[in-house]
Amino acid sequence: VKPLLLFERVLLLSSLKIKTHSLTHFSSRFLGNLASNGSTTQSSTSGDWFAERAIDGNRGLHEQYKGGCSSTLAETNPWWRLDLNNVYSVSRVVVTNRIDCCVEKINGAEIRIGNSLENNGNNNPICAVIPAIPAGESYSSSCGGMEGRYVNLIIPGDMKTLTLCEVEVFGEENIAIKGKAVQSSTFYFQANNAIDNVDFYCTHTETEMNPWWRLDLIDLQIIQEVIITNRMDCCFEQINGAEIRIGNSLENNGNNNPKCAVISGIPAGQSVSYSCGEMQGRYLNVVIPGDSKQLSLCEVRVYGNGTS
Repeated sequence: VKPLLLFERVLLLSSLKIKTHSLTHFSSRFLGNLASNGSTTQSSTSGDWFAERAIDGNRGLHEQYKGGCSSTLAETNPWWRLDLNNVYSVSRVVVTNRIDCCVEKINGAEIRIGNSLENNGNNNPICAVIPAIPAGESYSSSCGGMEGRYVNLIIPGDMKTLTLCEVEVFGEENIAIKGKAVQSSTFYFQANNAIDNVDFYCTHTETEMNPWWRLDLIDLQIIQEVIITNRMDCCFEQINGAEIRIGNSLENNGNNNPKCAVISGIPAGQSVSYSCGEMQGRYLNVVIPGDSKQLSLCEVRVYGNGTS
């Protein structure tokens, strides 16, 4: 993680090239700056330095006195929050500092990403702590695919001021939420609970032979990763042996499609990622082979290269 020079920032924003240390690749998974479609708020506002100034596409380097940046008042633990409106897998966050004065005020700011609004989102997991950003420079922090709807910046401490001239967020969208889900049977809890972006609500089939859950992605997709979240209350071992299948056939309700992975086990309330190596398909099934089985899924997230 390091500050970006001006010409490097231009190259980053004008191409689809994603750089992470020595790894460079081109990918249609790159969605551009997710922040530009979000909404913002902050703990307080100094003058007309409103929260939305940090996602207006203007890094504010020449218009700070015209409100080109956001800023809080001096206070305890000032924060700024971005609502991405959907859950994304965040690869990196780029923060641009002010150029006029007081550049050291950003030092120690925490970038947090998650789905909780507890403590205004400031209890979500930390992506990075900003040590310092030179005047007018941009600092890129790798977040390694952290999942979340909310991106917070907070400076812990008393009499702190948080000023942001631009916050840019890059990552991938969970394509499952745009699909439609069905299951072999329903025991109170509906199939769509697994694609509602809320891990608390789960699906549940009846006790039966070969229970299954199927996601229709509507279009043919190239799928790289499937993340399954298990129930946390009880019976978490029921997921053991479940197969993830991907393809275009509805023969046997889609359960004959090629296999991406077999779930050996997922701890209670935890999520496990399964790599599907760019398998192609419109349908994604989770099925547990055997007699007297129950299938319960608290969330299924799908990431890929978009429409094939």
